[in-house]
Amino acid sequence: MPMTAQEIERTILAALPDAKVEIEDLAGDGDHYACAVTSEAFRGLSRVRQHKLVYDAFGTRMGTELHAMALRTITPA
Repeated sequence: MPMTAQEIERTILAALPDAKVEIEDLAGDGDHYACAVTSEAFRGLSRVRQHKLVYDAFGTRMGTELHAMALRTITPA
């Protein structure tokens, strides 16, 4: 069963409580999302490390419950 946008947001916020999360359902099918995450936790980290922080929050659900997610990470100004 695919994850809802609300479940995705809750999962990210559990790992990064200060995050601002914006989610878009790309195909309208609840299976392909674009997600922008803004967090102070990203400061000083490479883009790869930033993405790893977010993807690690999903554990084994990435690729199963969450099929596809285009991710953009942002460090606050």
